[in-house]
Amino acid sequence: MNKVFTILKEIEAVLGQIEEQPLHDLADHLIKATRIFVVGEGRSGLMAKSFAMRLMHLGANVYVVGETITPSIKEGDVLVAVSGSGTTKSVTWTSDKAKSIGATIIAMTTNTGSPLAAVADQILHVPAATKYRRENERETIQPLGSLFDQCAHILFDTICLFYGELNQVNHQIAFKQHSNLE
Repeated sequence: MNKVFTILKEIEAVLGQIEEQPLHDLADHLIKATRIFVVGEGRSGLMAKSFAMRLMHLGANVYVVGETITPSIKEGDVLVAVSGSGTTKSVTWTSDKAKSIGATIIAMTTNTGSPLAAVADQILHVPAATKYRRENERETIQPLGSLFDQCAHILFDTICLFYGELNQVNHQIAFKQHSNLE
């Protein structure tokens, strides 16, 4: 079988297990947040950054943890933490710290029994493979956490569609927020 189609079937198998209503509910929660922060490492961190970028285009007050212009997190803010394994030290530490300050934690992970899931107020469970290939993880032809990261990207884009609808931001309005310095 063509590898592209195999990858697409893997993504479809994972995303087919996720209902849309919780994604809409997450968008509704995010639209009510004072500010949104995202955190992740490696490719998962890149998925979190792409989510932050699109949320900015849609009118959100959003920051990436670790960037030089990121302010302090406060009570009433939301932290979206991304870790396939749910054990990434910097992500779990940041989530613990944010929780102690009074922020709401939304975790995207494959592991609902992980330290990240334990601190989360809401969990977006993505039943995909990670780099650890644990017993309960889905089979994949792809290396490391590629399947998780691909699914995370699509789920974040779906949340953004709901967020844009709730915030009444269409393509034309979002385009005005897009970088014009390139």
